[in-house]
Amino acid sequence: QLQASGGGLVQPGGSLRLSCAASGSIFTFYRLGWYRQAPGKQRELVASIARFGDTYYADSVAGRFTISKDNAKNTMYLQMNSLKPEDTAVYYCKGAQPDTEYWGQGTLVTVSS
Repeated sequence: QLQASGGGLVQPGGSLRLSCAASGSIFTFYRLGWYRQAPGKQRELVASIARFGDTYYADSVAGRFTISKDNAKNTMYLQMNSLKPEDTAVYYCKGAQPDTEYWGQGTLVTVSS
């Protein structure tokens, strides 16, 4: 249902854009989000976007990350700028529908010099 991509190795201060492509219409999800899980830590919500565009950001990424979606392309994005080593994690996308939720597979982001 959801396919995440775009991870990789980037130097501190660099940028990456993650994509999460849905197999059907993303408009069916009342909320879409990006989560991340660093080694030895719990999975945490990074950012989310509601069906009509309201957004939420974790304090740790506010001002550096931007979540967006393209309904025509059935794809959600996470633009990550000014990356820090502590942003290193596996990033997952999630889509919530009234009765269920879907997770994409993770994509690894490594921030290191």
